[in-house]
Amino acid sequence: MTNDKVYRVGLVGAGYVSEFHIKALKRLPHVRIVGIADLDESRAKATAQRFGIASVPSLKVMAGEGLDVVHVLTPPDSHVDVALEALSLGCHVLIEKPLATSAEDCDRLIAESHARRLRVCVNHSLLGDPLVKRAQALVNSGAIGDVLTVDYLRGSNYPPYRGGPLPPQYREGGYQFRDLGVHGLYLMREFLGPIEDVHAEFRRSGVKGSDPNIFFDEWRALVRCTKGTGNIQLSWNVKPLQHQLIIQGTRGTLRADLFAMYLVRRRDTPLPKAAERVINALAESISSATQLLWNAARFVAGRIQPYQGLHNFVAAFYESLSANSEMPAGLEQAREVVRWTELISRDADGAKSKFYSQYQPVHRPSVVVTGANGLLGSALVTRLIQEEEFVRVFVRQLPPPEILHNPRVEVVLGDLGDPKAVHDVLEGATAVFHIGAAMSGGEAAHESATITGTRNVVDACLAHRVPKLIYVSSLSVIDWAGHLANQPVIESATLEPAPQKRGYYTQAKLEAERIVRTAAEERGLPAIVLRPGQIWTETRPLISPAVGIRAGNRLVVIGDDSNLLPLVHLDDVVEAIMLATQSRFCHGEVFQFVDDEVMSREELVRLFIRTREPKLKVTHISLGLACFLAACVERLAHMLNRPTPVSPYRLRSAVAPLVFDCTKAREQLGWLPRAHTREALRKLLEKM
Repeated sequence: MTNDKVYRVGLVGAGYVSEFHIKALKRLPHVRIVGIADLDESRAKATAQRFGIASVPSLKVMAGEGLDVVHVLTPPDSHVDVALEALSLGCHVLIEKPLATSAEDCDRLIAESHARRLRVCVNHSLLGDPLVKRAQALVNSGAIGDVLTVDYLRGSNYPPYRGGPLPPQYREGGYQFRDLGVHGLYLMREFLGPIEDVHAEFRRSGVKGSDPNIFFDEWRALVRCTKGTGNIQLSWNVKPLQHQLIIQGTRGTLRADLFAMYLVRRRDTPLPKAAERVINALAESISSATQLLWNAARFVAGRIQPYQGLHNFVAAFYESLSANSEMPAGLEQAREVVRWTELISRDADGAKSKFYSQYQPVHRPSVVVTGANGLLGSALVTRLIQEEEFVRVFVRQLPPPEILHNPRVEVVLGDLGDPKAVHDVLEGATAVFHIGAAMSGGEAAHESATITGTRNVVDACLAHRVPKLIYVSSLSVIDWAGHLANQPVIESATLEPAPQKRGYYTQAKLEAERIVRTAAEERGLPAIVLRPGQIWTETRPLISPAVGIRAGNRLVVIGDDSNLLPLVHLDDVVEAIMLATQSRFCHGEVFQFVDDEVMSREELVRLFIRTREPKLKVTHISLGLACFLAACVERLAHMLNRPTPVSPYRLRSAVAPLVFDCTKAREQLGWLPRAHTREALRKLLEKM
């Protein structure tokens, strides 16, 4: 900086990006952070405590302690209001991208900035990225001739959603372009001049593993500028994640990998084209490898920070303030980017709103089924339709056509983690079948769908005085490792004392069941808890991890394979649920369901090999050896600070020889399994 003024800085917004602004500010000698404020005071306090700064209730209170600059780090639709308040308090402003969500709001900000003679800058952080700056220098030197096209390719993931009010990336159809497309637009402007037109396409891919809460997860935009054309490609599905900038000119090309931190140049030469291709490929390989090693060393030494472009941009902003020089991203240029960003994003907002408007609850008296797209949920919905019930299904993605278009079915889209959506869908419910839960994913997925989702369902049932809640739990909540071998397990058996050792699924299901039973006992919730065994059906794989682990043409069986499998047919579980609706709903009664005629792992594997895969080889591993190997994996995961996929305790629980007594279900509900698992499986396998 060119003078000795110390800038007193306040931050508004304690979301994900705030930590990088704080780290960038702490590296500047002439900056002092006064504090951070957020509408969510607990989040502001957590961020403040983490970085050793003050948490302040509001911007106004913070300004009372003396402020020169405010960083606006809130969601885009609040940028201008917060920035205008900061200007009214006499502060310069740095705003996270995008500057605003309309050109009109940009104009308000520009006018206020001029009237008060205060500086405003938008954080177009990639303009500070070292590779982008190198690319700019090469282009300006004429190294690749006249620039013709620019491609910006970006993949991303959002922070895990743990439940609660939906964040903007899930609420708004156009948020993805506001979030990342804006980077592409200002880079196009930087290399190709002012933007003349943008044509964008967006779609919902529906690919396996995609985030179901992101409505449009694939984006393409063709950008026409005064000097050429550009292409923006955004994807939340392409793996591995990519972040590339490709600049093509009349005498060469540049390709910057902004994640891997290298920039390579392909040159036009007078050599024969075959030789030119070889030389360019070799040069790219050597250059990228060298840069990777050098940048890795600099990263370890602390010379490069995560989000280095943001660090550089923040430093450039304060340099401009100190020197009273041009901002690194001025308001007029930012206004142009906002205008095109909103043209595209609002189309997507409208498309999502139009789609969702078709799937809102009409509150006709109905039974409600959560998790209706799963195996058990879809079978239950089919049965309810046969019973001539009106059914409201609550799902994140549309169900199959036979359910979607059935006149007795009302489809509502939403997420179990969202309390408002759950409250709305349960209004007018005559009964709730709560089956929805996370079956895979990390801790956040299980917390959102299973724990927070169940809490939301319970609260909504109580608020709407729903007369019946049937909650489908799991036998995994029982203390498998601690129960006496081959002694009958009844509903009052000890629950799992160490769920953290069993994995996220058990932890979440145990907590969800506790929420339901506590509400039944203490708040009068009319609820029943059902614990089915391992559900099987003719259309699912019969050799599951509970039986053995498949590794190519080999099946690894751990421990004693004479243990009985707690199997129950899908149809018998649906029948149990239907019978439960006729029971007395008091005190959160628990019922478990396992077929009387079950198979051992040995019997099932032998029958499967004989009838289906005679070439499948079986390898037996003792429980002791498996636990030793699991302990090694657990220790390695701990050293790498990663969640462990397996543990000795989890293995001992998985192969514990338990036998389940379902007398209570038979006597109180009249449940009798009809599938006769052993005989049905034998006949099924012999047919195949």
